[in-house]
Formats: sequence, structure tokens, C-alpha cells
Amino acid sequence: MSLSPPQNKDMRILDRDAFKKTFTTLAVRVSASLVKQITIALNDVLLNQPRLHNVVSDNNAATDTKLILLSLHVKDVKEDLSNEQFLLIKDHDIVSYTFDLSYDYWTTEQILSSVMLEGDAEAPSSYTVTGHIAHVNLKEENAPYKSLIAQVILDKNKKIKSVVNKTSTIDNTYRNFEMEILAGDRNMITELKENECRFKFDFSKVYWNSRLQAEHRRLIGLFKKGDYICDVMAGVGPFAIPAAKKGAYVYANDLNPSSFQWLSENVKLNKISSDNIKTFNLDGRDFIRQAVDDLYIETGHTFNHFIMNLPATAIEFLDTFKGLYRERATTMEPNKLPLIHCYCFTRSSDPTDDITQRINQIIGCPTDANHFKLHWVRTVAPKKDMYCVSFRLTPEIVFS
Repeated sequence: MSLSPPQNKDMRILDRDAFKKTFTTLAVRVSASLVKQITIALNDVLLNQPRLHNVVSDNNAATDTKLILLSLHVKDVKEDLSNEQFLLIKDHDIVSYTFDLSYDYWTTEQILSSVMLEGDAEAPSSYTVTGHIAHVNLKEENAPYKSLIAQVILDKNKKIKSVVNKTSTIDNTYRNFEMEILAGDRNMITELKENECRFKFDFSKVYWNSRLQAEHRRLIGLFKKGDYICDVMAGVGPFAIPAAKKGAYVYANDLNPSSFQWLSENVKLNKISSDNIKTFNLDGRDFIRQAVDDLYIETGHTFNHFIMNLPATAIEFLDTFKGLYRERATTMEPNKLPLIHCYCFTRSSDPTDDITQRINQIIGCPTDANHFKLHWVRTVAPKKDMYCVSFRLTPEIVFS
């Protein structure tokens, strides 16, 4: 039997005292020396509740005894325990034990579930944490409870200082969104660690999603020391900074001036040499062309990898690669052309077919099926998935 808080349906202003609840259960009084033996035998009928002890002090006894607490569903030890269990304790005192649980005991999910009206959207107990900021995506049905929701999240997580809610869709140009601060500190400049790097940024002005940490790590794992990486939509550097710290040579760009500012700041924060990373604030197509030319002029090399992390529109930028290396067709080895890592969304039941067709339409010719890999990243909405498609550029694309 699981414990639940008092029902406080449709509470809009948090009243912590309203979540106090008293429980009464049966307990077995035993000498301290017998506690281990009897708790093992009674294991399946003990209180067994999160963060509560099955054995407590016996404050009403003068002797050295303990109380072993039984499950709330046990009303009669002779009827509700097995015969072996009953015989073990029949000569011990069975007493009533009362305990109180208050607001501090209940989880965020339990508190919010006890408040939401029947038929309302599911209690929004999930959120993403970015440094000291908790980010919730509240549905319209949750709006009346937003202040209470935010306060409960603050109370239950001591590391969280601010709770924000997205109020608009992500802007496809700068990849940020309007938000409202529901509770706590209004300072949106936060700092965190990911993949052994430090990142600092203004969460209200740039794009960051902590749920992508594993994907960042996966792609960075493909890069080797000495590789040349072109990060076209770099944001504040979740790919670029660890890659450069790993020893790759990175050209990193973002159109959003705030992202560019914090990208450059994070280069300094992680003490990465300017020899390993260069930062830009350009349109994606202009940046690709300039970065390719600059790298060749300065080093004679071409990029090993291009990262295009703008899922809403990145595929549209693939037309930049048509004829990109036309003037170097006689000097480049076709089997060493760059790998593209392009992020995108799809609602198709056949994501491979959908994404392949969209890419081929943009670049004007088929990709190399032998060097084409589709990796599922996450589900972002019902019937909407995010993928990373990796493929090698072909001579037909870049030399046309």
C-alpha cells in the first residue's frame, strides 16, 4: 500500500500545512537483539515506504526494545500474516503506532497530483534543469496552477533557484524562445558542466537543452585529435568546445549574436587556445563558404566533419555544398570528402525514406547509400522525432 498526501483539489496558492496527514499502523515490540531475525522473516509485510524506517525507537518502553512497523494493510496479524510469521511474533506485544507526514515528505509529483482537478492534464512534475534554472513546458490546462507548480519545484530541489516556462515556440532564426519566470531568482545567466567542459550563457537569449547531453557526447566521440571540424550552427558550443578540447581544430559559427558572445566566452572559460578554435557570427551558408576557403588558404586542408544542428531548417542549408569544392576537383581525394552530420525533425512513419528524399531534393542528386546513417535522437512531441543523419559528401555533389 503506497502512501499519498491529502487531496487539495484546485489549490491555486500553495498552503504547505494542508499536506500534513496522520497514519496509524500496527507494530511489533521486540528486544533489540531480535530485530534482525524478525524483520527478515516479516520482510513482505513491513511498512516498506520510501524514506521511512521499518524499525523505530520504542519511546514508551523502559526496556531495550524496538518497534517493527507493519504495512498499513495489516489490520489483524493472525489473519493478514502467514502462519509462520504469526507464530514468530505471537508472544510479542502488538501495539498501535501513529506517525505524521508533512509537506516535506511528499514528492513533487505527489503534491501536484493531489492538487490538479480530475480530468486536468497530467501533473507537470517533469522539467529540464539547466544550471540553477528549471524549465517547464506547461500546457494550457496547467496555467491556473503555474505559480504553485513553480514553488513546489523550488521547494523540492535545493539546487534550483529559478523556474521558467516557455511561452512561445522556438524562433527558427536565433533558436531562442520567449519565457516567463514563474518563481525564484530572475537571473537567467547560468553555468553548468557537460562532457568535462564548463558552459556559461544567458538562458533567455540562447538555445540549450540538457536532454541532449548524450547526443553531444555521441557525436564528439566520432572526432579524433587533429580532425578539422566545421560547426555551422554551434550555439554556445556543446559540440565545438569539447571537440576543440579533445584536440580537434574547430571553426564554430552561430547567427544569434548572444550565442556567438557566449560561445566566445566559453572558449576562454575552458582555456582553449585560439589555434584550436575560431568563432564566427555569420549566416550559415556564408559561413560554410568562408570557412572552407579560410581553412584551405591557411592550412591546405579540408574539413573532416560538418555539424549542422538546427533541426527545424538545417536540411535546407545542404544546397550550399553543391559545387562547393568545384575549383579543387583535381586536388581532392574523392574518398576523403567530409562527413555531414545534419539534425532534422520528421513526422513520417518511415523516417529513413522521408529524410533521404528531402536531402536528395535539396542537394539535387542521391547521397552515397554506403555512407548514410540515420540516428534517432529523441521524441520532441507526439509523432515528431529528432534525428541525426550522417553521410559523406560525394564528387557529384561537391564538384558539380
